[in-house]
Amino acid sequence: MTKRRILVGLIGANITRSLAPALFADAFAAAAIDGFYHLIDVDHLPGRRLPQLLDAINAAGFAGANITYPFKQDVLALLDAVAPEAAEVGAVNTVTIAPDGRTTGYNTDRRGWRASFVEELGPDSAKSATVVLVGAGGAGRAVAFALMDLDVAMLVIHDLDLARANALKADLSVHYGASRCRVVSDLARDIAGADGVINATQTGMAGFPGNPIPMAAFKSSHWAADIIYTPIETEFIKAAAAKGARVLDGGGMCIHQAVEAFRLLTGVKPGLAGMRRSFAVALAARDAR
Repeated sequence: MTKRRILVGLIGANITRSLAPALFADAFAAAAIDGFYHLIDVDHLPGRRLPQLLDAINAAGFAGANITYPFKQDVLALLDAVAPEAAEVGAVNTVTIAPDGRTTGYNTDRRGWRASFVEELGPDSAKSATVVLVGAGGAGRAVAFALMDLDVAMLVIHDLDLARANALKADLSVHYGASRCRVVSDLARDIAGADGVINATQTGMAGFPGNPIPMAAFKSSHWAADIIYTPIETEFIKAAAAKGARVLDGGGMCIHQAVEAFRLLTGVKPGLAGMRRSFAVALAARDAR
């Protein structure tokens, strides 16, 4: 019997160290699919714009693609349809392409981050808590809505782009009320008064070194979360762990969202345990290089 053949990929910047190709390769093998996962890195495709790339993968017969920084919000306007959850978040990280070329956007980051948080830190760490979210871009939006799902009492939003922070606050207010979110007034002071802190920026990722969190305000009683898994231990996570805080790296989010993205792109839901094993093996191989 001839195997199903599927082409999928990832569109974004600074993605050459992504583990997605390894995760999908193992999931393809387990599902008996002849599949290939392409990295489409705009840093290595000068002059190529997102509309061109979407048209190109559509013409090439891709089943769809994951979407990452800096396109998670820009891609919405280019799609034929957007799933309700992704429309609510205002960001898309997975696009499916139907046989007739129709594109639909989804957000698996929200569910992925929420599942990882519950698994590692427990739902009580968020319920009725005050949380500072640093970064209000596409990934930050998904995390913000996931925190509301987990019933935080107050979400304090910080972004160097104040308009972006205010836009996220406005969108959250529509769905959850204005009393449960605000824009940071003094980052260090707001961190000192919070229960947890999340980095949802690219700072700390390979190629973007640093720590966007003022650690003088951070205490051992806080919990810390980062969405980055390249490296798996960012400067923020290392600094928080050194203070004795509970920490959540970006690995769990990557694994959980990949399970859902694979299902959307192929129609087959891979096993979570297998995806974890694939992640661990691929991470060790990547970091050994």
